[in-house]
Amino acid sequence: MERRRSARVPKPVIKPEAVKMAEEAALNDAKKKKTRGKRKVDEGSTSSPAEASTSQANKKAKRAPKKKKEQVIVPKPVLETNKCKLSGEQIPEEEAKAKWPERYFPEARKKMEQTEVLPATSHYSAAEVDGVTYNLSDNALVKNDDGDDLPYICKILEFFKTSEGHVYFKGQWFYRACDTVIGKGRDQSGLIDERRIFYSEVKDDNPLDCLVGKPKISMIASNVDVETKNSTIGKSHFFCDMFYQIPYNSFVGIPPENVKEARDGSDRATSGSNDSCSSAQSVKSELSLLDLYAGCGAMSTGLCLGAKVGGVNLVTRWALDLNESACQSLALNHPETKVTNDCGDNFLSLLREWERLCQQFNLVGTSKEINEDESSESEDCEEVLPGEFEVGDIVGISFGDPAALEKVKKSTGKGGKKVTIPKGTELYFKVHWKGFDASEDSWEPLSNLSNCEEKIKKFVSAGYKSNLLPLPGDVDVICGGPPCQGISGHNHFRDAENPLADEKNLQMVVYTEIVKFLKPQYVLMENVVDLLKFSSGFLARHAVSRLISMDYQVRVGIMAAGSFGVAQFRQRVFVWGAQIGKVLPPYPLPTHEADVRGGVPNQFDECLVAHDDIAKHKLKKALNLRDALSDLPKVHNDELRDQMPYGPKPKTEFQKFIRLNKEGKGQTAMLYNHQPLKLNEDDYQRVCRVPKKKGACYRDLDGIIEDENGKWVLDPKIKRPLLDSGKPLVPDYALRFRKGSSKKPFGRLWWDETVSTVVTRAEPHNQVMTHPVQDRVLTVRENARLQGFPDYYRLCGEVRETYTQVGNAVAVPVGKALGYALALSVIGLCNGNPLVKLPTNFTFTTTPLPPPVVELDQIEECVNTGHETQLNSGRLSDSLSAHGDTRLS
Repeated sequence: MERRRSARVPKPVIKPEAVKMAEEAALNDAKKKKTRGKRKVDEGSTSSPAEASTSQANKKAKRAPKKKKEQVIVPKPVLETNKCKLSGEQIPEEEAKAKWPERYFPEARKKMEQTEVLPATSHYSAAEVDGVTYNLSDNALVKNDDGDDLPYICKILEFFKTSEGHVYFKGQWFYRACDTVIGKGRDQSGLIDERRIFYSEVKDDNPLDCLVGKPKISMIASNVDVETKNSTIGKSHFFCDMFYQIPYNSFVGIPPENVKEARDGSDRATSGSNDSCSSAQSVKSELSLLDLYAGCGAMSTGLCLGAKVGGVNLVTRWALDLNESACQSLALNHPETKVTNDCGDNFLSLLREWERLCQQFNLVGTSKEINEDESSESEDCEEVLPGEFEVGDIVGISFGDPAALEKVKKSTGKGGKKVTIPKGTELYFKVHWKGFDASEDSWEPLSNLSNCEEKIKKFVSAGYKSNLLPLPGDVDVICGGPPCQGISGHNHFRDAENPLADEKNLQMVVYTEIVKFLKPQYVLMENVVDLLKFSSGFLARHAVSRLISMDYQVRVGIMAAGSFGVAQFRQRVFVWGAQIGKVLPPYPLPTHEADVRGGVPNQFDECLVAHDDIAKHKLKKALNLRDALSDLPKVHNDELRDQMPYGPKPKTEFQKFIRLNKEGKGQTAMLYNHQPLKLNEDDYQRVCRVPKKKGACYRDLDGIIEDENGKWVLDPKIKRPLLDSGKPLVPDYALRFRKGSSKKPFGRLWWDETVSTVVTRAEPHNQVMTHPVQDRVLTVRENARLQGFPDYYRLCGEVRETYTQVGNAVAVPVGKALGYALALSVIGLCNGNPLVKLPTNFTFTTTPLPPPVVELDQIEECVNTGHETQLNSGRLSDSLSAHGDTRLS
């Protein structure tokens, strides 16, 4: 899969060709009009960088009315005047040519692939505009003529004059939040301090008279403590603590060495210590993970597997999901995980109450070692009166009444139907009554337990020591995919103007509020690509802005599951977050070719995780259904067994790997969940009549023909064929679906194909779900294999519920690849790039691999730019040695 190259022009930008056009326009105008032998230029007709940048950006973001050409605003160059002139010392010619060879030598421009650079005749150290003196490396405000009162902000890199006498400065831009992917609006950039700006690598030439002021900017390094940061910010017009990078919409903390290079004064550098912040961090023996909206635990499972391969012990200690069967699946496969079956709102309230209880009993900050003496019961309740019950022990905690949740579940029935969860209003404890067995345990509100403080203290103390619930600082990584049904294309009442007004989308806010409360080191959020499509990506922008407002570095990527070794395409959005001072994890590059389905929104095409040039990379061939499923035993439509022997031996490398047991040392003993959804008799008869050939579907059934418009309709020449039940062989809904143009109803998959995406439903009515050579839909296990679930991963619940669990999951190999990238960041084996190449043997590896060798060009880049601290020093030295270089030995 190859990444598309964006034609977008980041804002603010003046394209070099636009400047060249302006030069040529001025030149032509000067040839026509001469005064006293000098070219005449209108002093008042200058343009700001915004005019070119906004014009270019808007052409991509908005469709112009038909038959109406959009006016291109070109900045006009200026000559020196008393109010706008170069000043200070002229930089010696040899020094200028050494610093900026592309300005003076055509061959240098060609070598640097910068053919659209303005040639210069001289460089200067300062300039004066409207009585204000600007020096090199000063920060400056730049005129904004696009209707926005806010000027642009840059750092001045050059002052120079062209052969035509026009004067320019080159600026490196700072971005306001509204100029980034965050965009404008109260729910986006409005969440971020308006004084906060982001430094970029975008540099442009602009007419000198665009300068309109000198702001004071505090550059905040990633190792600065909060107190120093806050005191510094108060002294400045703006502060900058992150870079903004267009690829993957990355917001990255500023390393201390970058701040040290800044000038004093208005571009004041601040640093909390003299030590450089190296990514070679001390790593805990275990990192704890909280999986929110976890489903059956696929994403956290993949992350932990990948982190292990990268040499980090990541363990899912807590998980939350609303679906009871999914929670049972997660708990069965991860006995080390404390699973909460509730909604996100109640869980957030529970976490806050848990912290309050731990503080109330003076537990926060104390040892978590379990003292055997504490196991004795405390007799703290008052004398029991006749008709009263005595509390034996507190054995559970919840925010809101779980009994009410159970009633809702029972009233809605089973089968994966959605339930409306009653929002909690107070804390509940599960009480074990003295003299009764566990079947009589009940949930009681805290208000009913006012006489049992010691019992509650005993429970909270034990829970604190066993990490029953996380406190702020306990969680190292939070992952999860907050549900956003309000953006679904199936929702015909979507509110594009204000998506957050839809309660279905508020779990995005709850997710980020949990992050804000627990303060994990790393965050990974997953969602469907519609997150970027609906309302111009409003919810994605909102999530990014919330994370940045909490001082998290952020990166946005779009990954396809098929690119990591499964037989489906399935694109999803992944948002990385990392505390400032940590290394923001990269995205893993694809290991496999993929059968591309669907596209990426143009506004986010820079976020597609793919190789720039596939030809340079040896990717493995895309997996197909034969690779993934051909070893599984034959089952029938009415299969009842939820476990069975394997039968045939594995035929492919994928099959051998997917069969490994949890320890990775042998084959899983039994095959689980190899059951199809049992079709009703009518659908079963239809499936049986669909030929066992590639591309077969309802169109191959009797009684329908293709009309002159390419639509499939009933054959008027024959009587409509019926089933044994008397219902039509070809149902009306199949003919109505996509107005008779679709091939999906009752479609049969084939061995050399992949699926677009594994879905949560198994009915073959409007999707290709039928097995290539068996008269049934794909089983739960077959779908699980297409998602990369190991065969040992057992799913709980009714068959329909297990289909839902698998369809909602993140493909395990994608999670594994992201977990490996996370591990490299944690132990300091990343160089700060947004992408990382996976080891050749990564796909079928479960054990830790040796640290990867850094490519020589990456080493050169780090060493030449003075950023070698972004690499673990030991790894850098080893990598150089591997290339025969001894400079750091």
